[in-house]
Amino acid sequence: QVQLVESGGGLVQAGGSLRLSCVASGRTFSTYTMGWFRQAPGKEREFVASISGRTYNYYANSVKDRFTISRDTAKNTVYLQMNSLKPEDTAVYYCAGKAVVIFTAPSSKDFDYWGQGTQVTVST
Repeated sequence: QVQLVESGGGLVQAGGSLRLSCVASGRTFSTYTMGWFRQAPGKEREFVASISGRTYNYYANSVKDRFTISRDTAKNTVYLQMNSLKPEDTAVYYCAGKAVVIFTAPSSKDFDYWGQGTQVTVST
């Protein structure tokens, strides 16, 4: 049984920062793929960032240079450091995992395991 649990969401003013965490239990994705997606009201779930293997990172253009994905393999945890937040970043953020290395831009359908999400709200 694989479980992913997100935390770190909250309310922040535009220009502020948050760090999201996702802890995986049941199996380890240390050298495989974990990602972050988000879904805002009235919109479909969209890709935010992913990390795969030991070095491969990918970011959506909308967050590149503002967000950073990383992980601590010993803790089986992936992080999303979110800087220079904008109101457009407001969404429920989900972490996801797959026990396969992905070297191309992933989509939600590439992932097998999902967390329940954490709300991020960026005020004006």
